[in-house]
Amino acid sequence: IPLTCQIRGNTMTKTSGHIDWFILLSVVGLMLFSVAFVYSASSSFSMVKFGSSEKLFWNHALRVLIGLVAIILFARIDYHHWEKFTTPILILAFCCLIYVLVSGARINGAARWIHFGFINFQPSEFVKFALVLHISALAAAAKDYISDFRTGMLPLLLWIVIGCGLVAAQPNLSTASVIFLITAIIMFVANAPLKKLSLIAAGGFVLAAIYAVSAPYRLKRILAFTGYGKGTTSEVVNYQLQQAILAFGNGGIFGVGPGQSLQRDFFLPESYGDFVFAVVGEEYGFIGVLLILTAFGIILWRGINVAKKAPDLFGRLLAVGITVTLALYAFINAGVTCGILPTTGLPMPFISYGGSSVFFSAAAVGTLLNISAQAGVYPNKTK
Repeated sequence: IPLTCQIRGNTMTKTSGHIDWFILLSVVGLMLFSVAFVYSASSSFSMVKFGSSEKLFWNHALRVLIGLVAIILFARIDYHHWEKFTTPILILAFCCLIYVLVSGARINGAARWIHFGFINFQPSEFVKFALVLHISALAAAAKDYISDFRTGMLPLLLWIVIGCGLVAAQPNLSTASVIFLITAIIMFVANAPLKKLSLIAAGGFVLAAIYAVSAPYRLKRILAFTGYGKGTTSEVVNYQLQQAILAFGNGGIFGVGPGQSLQRDFFLPESYGDFVFAVVGEEYGFIGVLLILTAFGIILWRGINVAKKAPDLFGRLLAVGITVTLALYAFINAGVTCGILPTTGLPMPFISYGGSSVFFSAAAVGTLLNISAQAGVYPNKTK
């Protein structure tokens, strides 16, 4: 996809104009294969719930199509145009979070969705990338005094605390914690002092730990992961992990074959959502799991490469933020499904069923591709 790259007020000395094909092909491959994954993982549930085994399949296929369009659209928008609108974009995202807390749909006791007719919108997915965009812009603007806590770091932290606090109040501690980690990485890349960041991270960890044990169900979930949990919540968590591990065990090296999963048939909760990776492991085996993780590894590798070659600091920080977000979500979801990490509600990017995650992740990838198209495009005075 050739792109025309232009930075107002400067003359270019070198033009690239082509996106990173490694990233594009990896993401498109994951999205297209996810249609088959979700169809297999959801067919039994869809038949019982809607009377058709293809209901969730067509829903996801439509979302994938919209996601592909979003990649193309955002890849053609110069990422510099977003820099002037980061504040209103983030405020809009915060308003969506506040609205969902006040009158949003509650599912399993959590207020995380807004209903627009037949569309369910999850604001936390919007906030995640809006914060990445805004913190990247602020950190780039404060590059000369980012080491000063009061004038450089504190304004960024205020936005981060507000965003993470609103997400945690849904309640969604896992997403809030990952967002905090992602924004801290952006600040580190922007040359914020490591000592100050470490103290901030330690304070954030303490607050997250206190919040985690403040609700009985979260405490039981943590205890269940450590093997000391008892009670209904712990039994449900352990049951999910046991069924996921059984799925991986059934799959072996080469898998039982597409559409042949046994665990999807009402044994594995969220088989087409947060735990779809286990169904992939059962049907496609270790080889299928390895290919998916390799695809995310390629996205991480090439995304960091895009950041290194970005034409300015804003592009560099934004590329890091987008890349780290996708990679963290993928590897955390894989770790949870395999029982390496405590159970969270984080989806597998591009693969798990869910419109908000697919759309915003696709839009972020399109922006990353636009940055890659401008790699090597430098103003005369400033690299």
